[in-house]
Amino acid sequence: SLYVSEYFSQSAQKLSFYSWYGNAKLFHFHVPEDTVLLRWLLQASRGKGPECTSMEITVHFRHGAPPVINPLGTRFPANATVRPSYNISITLSSAVQNTTFVNVTTPAAGDWFIAAHLPEAAGRIEVKGFSTPCPYMFQADMFVLRLTDMPVLEPGVPMPHTVVSPAKPLHVKVFVPKHAAGMRFQLSSCVTSEQRACTVRVLLGSITLPQSFQRSLTCTGSINCSLALESPPWEKWLQIMVESLGTANASVSVEMVASFTVCRPGSTSSFLNFISLNQSQAGARPGAAGSSAPAAGEAPRNASGQRSSCLQSQPVVREDLDVVSVRYRLLNGPSVPVSSLSPSLLLLNLNTGMDSGGSLVVNLLLNKTSVSLANVTVAACVSAASPVLSLNATQNCSTAFSQGYPLSVSTSSAEAMLIVLYPQTDDWFLSLQLLCPEGQGDCASAEGRVTVFAYLTPCFNDCGPYGQCSLLRRHGYLYAGCSCKAGWGGWSCTDDTKAQSVGTQNLATLLLTLSNLMFLPAIAVAVYRFYLVEASVYTYTMFFSTFYHACDQPGVAVMCIMDYDTLQYCDFLGSVVSIWVTILCMARLKKILKYVLFVLGTLLIAMSLQLDRRGVWNMMGPCLFALLIMVTAWVHHGAKRRHCYPSSWKRWVFYLLPGITLAFIAISVYAFMETNENYYYTHSIWHVLVACSVAFLLPPRDKHKKPWAWSQKLTCRYQICQNDREELYAVT
Repeated sequence: SLYVSEYFSQSAQKLSFYSWYGNAKLFHFHVPEDTVLLRWLLQASRGKGPECTSMEITVHFRHGAPPVINPLGTRFPANATVRPSYNISITLSSAVQNTTFVNVTTPAAGDWFIAAHLPEAAGRIEVKGFSTPCPYMFQADMFVLRLTDMPVLEPGVPMPHTVVSPAKPLHVKVFVPKHAAGMRFQLSSCVTSEQRACTVRVLLGSITLPQSFQRSLTCTGSINCSLALESPPWEKWLQIMVESLGTANASVSVEMVASFTVCRPGSTSSFLNFISLNQSQAGARPGAAGSSAPAAGEAPRNASGQRSSCLQSQPVVREDLDVVSVRYRLLNGPSVPVSSLSPSLLLLNLNTGMDSGGSLVVNLLLNKTSVSLANVTVAACVSAASPVLSLNATQNCSTAFSQGYPLSVSTSSAEAMLIVLYPQTDDWFLSLQLLCPEGQGDCASAEGRVTVFAYLTPCFNDCGPYGQCSLLRRHGYLYAGCSCKAGWGGWSCTDDTKAQSVGTQNLATLLLTLSNLMFLPAIAVAVYRFYLVEASVYTYTMFFSTFYHACDQPGVAVMCIMDYDTLQYCDFLGSVVSIWVTILCMARLKKILKYVLFVLGTLLIAMSLQLDRRGVWNMMGPCLFALLIMVTAWVHHGAKRRHCYPSSWKRWVFYLLPGITLAFIAISVYAFMETNENYYYTHSIWHVLVACSVAFLLPPRDKHKKPWAWSQKLTCRYQICQNDREELYAVT
């Protein structure tokens, strides 16, 4: 046998602390056919700075679709089927780098996914640039060992083979045809090269994670041993590995044969029959080419012929609506006839390679008036790769190499729903069959009708009112995840364990919006002291901060007067410009120079916010530059007057020191105390402290300007004029 090794690699990704599925870093690989050994090389590393501590990285594996994970232990939506993912932990302690190998023998061909993440996020809101987070990197590489000339086992034809040694097992494959109801594998004539009785182990099927249904058979001696499989995967290659359990130097000769029991499908679709056989009638309906139909040339069967078949195939059209969004439409109407003689079968095509990133939803509704007998149950099973054809004999909904998802409707419970999260890439089947109670007669003639609604959606129920469905991308692969808000959690944001009440949401909205009214005293002080430009900036900041936080709320108490991004930009711009004009106003510059700096600084701030809205230097840069200008101006004034500036101790004690203290407290709260849980009151405190500090820091008005005296502005009989140069008064 000729083995070929192949190597696949993807670029490293920076890991994130976990709060929702978007924080998990996904790696997507494709395992080729005839692979006998798969080896993952997992490399994890961290930075070398003092902020880097020991960390545990969790890595999840799954075949066919992204792994369904639940690191936070939250609840999944009702009717959702969840099977635990296969995962390992990689610890980064004293070592800067960790290398781990994971081996999988006889892996299933197709898509394989790896998801890696750090532990649960702490929930702190960190200002970008104030702290340097430790970088944790993760990279996954894949090595495969592929057999180029794997022998093919033809159905019904005995084939002799030799297992050279226990270290070199024998690999063969057999193709499972469509409509195969069962498979029987038989091994005989097992002798060693020393003409002794042999012991071999046969493994049928490939390994899939998180669950593997690989079947094992141990044969001892020369007697025949066999294994029967029900519902093997249709239209797929099935790997068979034979390994010797004897001595190291003895080869083993065996003879193998595989036989299939083929199911004869019946057709309940006269529409598709006359398309394939009676071209003289009306033309084809659009979409029929992509439907699930019986084989061409199959003649229409009468009622007795349909009853003798093992399944009734229903034609289904796949209708692509959008990315990871598919609707399945039954050509004969949404109602499916079911009987007790053979199951009705629907094909749900999910094998495009781009369908595994959503949720498959199947909804069944029993028409009670269509059931001819009382107390009957319609058993249903949703399975991948092959359908379940014996619903009347078993209820566990299992096939040869997979476990399906059972459903049932009855006259007492007429509706059932199933949600399959991240369905694997494959052909999915829905089997329905009528089951009668024991001892009830005329079950063979009993019939009923079930309405079937099946669709693929990116996020079930669009993540509900407290979640946002986000489309995620890894290279060319797209998948969806729910980002929850207002304390809600879970896969579809249905877990209300830590959810905020409506009253709490209203309180948060009121605090974050009404706290901006503390700018009113600052606006009044600025107007009273003739700082009209500054007052206009404070009014702008108060307005947009109020409505931005009214639009930014995660719950139901939300009001957006314009686009969210516009409100956010205007809020950030107003906040930084308010600090800029306040410090420049404190510098007591000449009017021309001050207003030039106002305009020039505002333009530069607007540009920097467009480049990086949350960067710390967008706020710290203008603040430091304005402080430098203010200190320079104060030094100039002090040197010119030959005493400290400002000269009044009352100005320092009652205005400047309280204002500076409030500003430092506000910056500390904003930078170091805000978390997702306390955001609504810590950020409200930030609003109050900043607005109060502005009112304290604004300098007094110019001495030559009088307060607003509206009586002097009204011309009655006399007008008092003042000549500032001659300091003389004249009455006219």
